[in-house]
Amino acid sequence: MGQFSGGCYLSFGVLVLLASRVPATSARGPRGESLQHGQSGTLPHFLEEPVDAYIVKSNPIKLRCQARPALQIFFKCNGEWVHQSQHMSQEHTDMGTGLKIREVMINVSRQQVEDFHGPEDYWCLCVAWSHLGTSKSRKATVRIAYLRKNFEQDPQGTEVPLNGMIVLHCRPPEGVPVAEVEWLKNEEPLTSEGVADTRGDHNLIISEARLSDSGNYTCVASNIVAKRRSATATVVVYVNGGWSSWTDWSPCNVRCGRGVQKRSRTCTNPAPLNGGAFCEGMSVQKSTCNTLCPVDGGWGEWSEWSVCSSDCERQRSRECTAPEPKHGGRLCDGVALATDNCTGGLCTQNRKLLHDVKPQGVENSSDVALYSGLAAGVVTVVLLIIAVTLYRRSQSEYGVDVIDSSALTGGFQSFSFKTSRQANPLLINSSMQPDLTVSRTYTSPMCFQDSIDKELMAERSLLDPLPDLKVKGVAERAEYHVMSHPQTFPRGLAPDYRAVGTTLGRRGKNLFTPQVSLTPSRPLHKATAVFGHAGGRLVVPNTGISLLVPHGGIAEDTTWEMYMVINQEDSSTVSEEEAEIFLSPAVTYGPPGLDLSCPIAMTIAHCAEVAADNWTIRLKRQTQDNKWEEVMSVDEESTSCYCLLEAQRCHVLLEHPGRYSLVGEPLNQEAAKRLRLAVFGSPDTSNSLGFTLRVYCVDDTPHAFQEVAVGERSRGGRLLEEPKMMLFRGNTFSLQVSIQDVPQLLWSIKPFTTCQEFSFSQVWASNQRPLQCAFSLERYSHSSSQLSCKISIRQVKGEEQILQVYTSVVENEKGVVPFFTQSDCTITSQTGSRAFKIPLSIRQRISATFDTANAKGKDWQLLAQKLHIDRNLCYFACQESPSSVILSLWEVQHQDSGDLDSLASALEEISKVQSPRTATLGCSREERDSEFTKVG
Repeated sequence: MGQFSGGCYLSFGVLVLLASRVPATSARGPRGESLQHGQSGTLPHFLEEPVDAYIVKSNPIKLRCQARPALQIFFKCNGEWVHQSQHMSQEHTDMGTGLKIREVMINVSRQQVEDFHGPEDYWCLCVAWSHLGTSKSRKATVRIAYLRKNFEQDPQGTEVPLNGMIVLHCRPPEGVPVAEVEWLKNEEPLTSEGVADTRGDHNLIISEARLSDSGNYTCVASNIVAKRRSATATVVVYVNGGWSSWTDWSPCNVRCGRGVQKRSRTCTNPAPLNGGAFCEGMSVQKSTCNTLCPVDGGWGEWSEWSVCSSDCERQRSRECTAPEPKHGGRLCDGVALATDNCTGGLCTQNRKLLHDVKPQGVENSSDVALYSGLAAGVVTVVLLIIAVTLYRRSQSEYGVDVIDSSALTGGFQSFSFKTSRQANPLLINSSMQPDLTVSRTYTSPMCFQDSIDKELMAERSLLDPLPDLKVKGVAERAEYHVMSHPQTFPRGLAPDYRAVGTTLGRRGKNLFTPQVSLTPSRPLHKATAVFGHAGGRLVVPNTGISLLVPHGGIAEDTTWEMYMVINQEDSSTVSEEEAEIFLSPAVTYGPPGLDLSCPIAMTIAHCAEVAADNWTIRLKRQTQDNKWEEVMSVDEESTSCYCLLEAQRCHVLLEHPGRYSLVGEPLNQEAAKRLRLAVFGSPDTSNSLGFTLRVYCVDDTPHAFQEVAVGERSRGGRLLEEPKMMLFRGNTFSLQVSIQDVPQLLWSIKPFTTCQEFSFSQVWASNQRPLQCAFSLERYSHSSSQLSCKISIRQVKGEEQILQVYTSVVENEKGVVPFFTQSDCTITSQTGSRAFKIPLSIRQRISATFDTANAKGKDWQLLAQKLHIDRNLCYFACQESPSSVILSLWEVQHQDSGDLDSLASALEEISKVQSPRTATLGCSREERDSEFTKVG
């Protein structure tokens, strides 16, 4: 390559002169000139012409021009020649043709372009000379490149249904050169895959939206200067809910008479997604049904006696037609054909009365059968005696070691205190009402079933603990005596009910004052009974609260009248810092001077959500100055008491009477307690067209909901939907209750009452007190007999539950059916062997086996491990009979089910253990008492 060199400035005249001298030179050396410049008849041909260019920031650009053959090449910009000093030229020889090629370059600065003010853009071209003339190149424009910051139109977020069209508009900022546009989805370049269409106007179009098209979209504009991003547009592809097909109609819920059948559908075809609308309409349809009642058959009249036959017999018959059995009714009992001797025994045959005539050989065969039967009976008795003797010998070592769990099943007597109903039947139906006293959520026994005089159960005075009324438990049944029991308490002790200091509900009256007047529908939150050496169980009906007194806990020849009371606390917090809240009712058991040789087992229902470790739960006891002091933390070790926490209840082993409660301290905002939600309705007594809906939010314990049920029964209210459970979290957000989907053409509601709100503190520290809000509706005419709507209960930034209301107002007005289809349970105690799952003899054998470790290491620690009671073992080590206390805890765990399989399985596993256990635990009673003294 040759070096660039500057040439002298040539004017147009000089160029003409140079051109006129070319022929002479040619004449002097035609051959040499031809080799140097090519054929004389060729004009310059441009091998490279200047191209359009952009100045980025302050960087100058270069314009390049190349031609052959060419004597000179000069640039001309905006109609003026560029000074020769600004040209940079070079020459080199084409190796293929031997011709010389001239190349020229110039620089164009930003200042030159900015100083030019012409009707068009700054331009330059180059002119090349040869022997025959000149050639001009194309014009090349030079522009200053830029890209403004702001988009002329940003894309906007949108929500589109599934398979709808998505259109996102984008107009990039003004720029030179014009900016190119690309789309990002979730910060990744968008690949159309045949779905997205990016038009020339830079808009993004998706003709059929898919769920995967939801995301954050960004329009990006760029040129040689810069790259700009638009605002992000969020696209949501939603799915509106669709109803599934109706299920088949359920069977009529009653076996006889008028009932209800229903069918349902779910909003799952498809389910609402990404904020799509919920299905409109009812999810449940209910219809009345009539089931034909069974008709038991009845005998008709006997027919006349037939004529006496040759056998001296006559017959008569009757038919089962008065009435005929129908619809599954029972057939008639008895015979349809009767036979009688028609001569009164005087009809003879072979000189003998007819009934004395026997076939030949009958007497002999009867004797043989008689003797054979006697012989078989003797043999059976002998074999039975031998079998029993062998069995007793084989089990003689049972008190040393439990090796066969099958021995339990023969000794246990199954006893179920009450079978909990699985659901509230006929909800929303106006002709029959569910039993609100029992819910399928709670499996703890609500009361005992026993045979008792119905008239005594109806007496109000039966349930009032007046001085002349005592309740004495017997081993086989519960008996009520109206006589005082002089030996109920040890000398010098009396039942001090004044120390209880509790109120029923919010009436503010002492439970144990004789002046209290209670209606039969008001639940009595107390229970009292007399217990002796045999022990027993005490239950506060329909509250989930019970007490187990173990056998032998009370000394022989001594009885105690014990009681349990549920207290309604005045304060919702248990500490000045207000960090703790009550999670259960406050329960008092006594009397204060109660002296037992082993701990009692108390079961208390609570409302904490314990699935996650978001709580610190403590058992607290109220002192004489009405302050609450900690007895123990559920998660810690203690020798003063024992707590076994389950999902909905807590079992506590206690030795000192008093008032106890479970309190909780949330560790974070994820801590939650369970709320029970229910909606009731009743006609407005002051307005024939009015109807009132009452929504309750209560702690999810049987006792708290019992208050609601009793109050609604007194109002004539009706449960309109199965109660639901909701988790209320400690995130300081309130609870909102709203009514939705009220038929506006049929019903009206007072303005500004469709949404009501409870503050966080009201719900969080409600302390078993029900929270209520009401919605007053009015129909436009009496012909509107149906009411359908939804009740939404939601915590802000939390869970939401929907209560579906569908009821007939006309039937409600005809008459209110009581809530409780079964009579309220009033039997609260059971004493003796019937109160325990494990028979006393087997319980004593198990305790004797495991209280002392044997050579095989089968001690009470192994028993606790197999029964899944493997924490806080120091408490059991402090007991006189650890195995007996463990079995008491097992009793209260399984009080509502007669299942003995878990205990039998545990003993069977223990029987297979071979290696001895060496670790032992122990403590003294003084240590246990001193620890409780520090706490209490």
